[in-house]
Amino acid sequence: MKQSLYIIKVGGNIIDDEKKLNHFLESFASLNEQKILVHGGGKLATKLAEKLNIPQQMVEGRRITDAETLKITTMVYAGYINKTIVAKLNSLDSPAIGISGADASCIMAHKRIHQEIDFGFVGDIDKVNPAIFQTMLEKKLSIVVAPITQDNNGQLLNTNADTIAQEIAKSLSNFFDTTLIYSFEKKGVLLDVDDEKTLVPTITTEIFNQLKNEGKIFAGMIPKIENALQATGAGVKNVIIGDALDLISLVTGNSGTSISS
Repeated sequence: MKQSLYIIKVGGNIIDDEKKLNHFLESFASLNEQKILVHGGGKLATKLAEKLNIPQQMVEGRRITDAETLKITTMVYAGYINKTIVAKLNSLDSPAIGISGADASCIMAHKRIHQEIDFGFVGDIDKVNPAIFQTMLEKKLSIVVAPITQDNNGQLLNTNADTIAQEIAKSLSNFFDTTLIYSFEKKGVLLDVDDEKTLVPTITTEIFNQLKNEGKIFAGMIPKIENALQATGAGVKNVIIGDALDLISLVTGNSGTSISS
């Protein structure tokens, strides 16, 4: 029988709020199962870029990453945020190790190719090395993953954290009963982002296509659901989208939006 494994991605708005982040990490630390935490960067990278007078550009919710912005995202994501989370988990008696996708070549990527937009040093994932993660999990370590990867030429790349979480979950689904949780500041997928009563409890591919065609899903949620559907189609046991501050309820399947292909 496979062991349970939780891959949990926490969104930027939670990271930006110290009180909320601490609440989330306390819940994460309390989970007895093996677990991996993937985090985004929040607004800190943007604030630091502004202080350094480095212009920032976002396209379709994705950061254009030029050479100077790459330095900032690497410092902030793989440095300050990652190690702050690790230190907090260790203080909660949850032994943790912080890595990025570049460490031990655990996540390999290539520079994004787009016909119309130059995303700069943004990476799209080629493969995940599950053995690296298995080794750390066998040591009973919680793994905290920053969204920085590398290519075969040693070039660092800024990579979407939702996609990293999905690819890790898929790569480990042959070895564990994997549950992928996308946690952020909302209760789940909402038809009205300002009304929690409009929560959609379950989404299948058919329901997703219908809601998207009807314009009932806000743009920022579409790639998250697409990632979730890809994960379930590739062997991930459960995918749930919901409130980071209600993590235990998400883990037990009592809240959020459940995704199934």
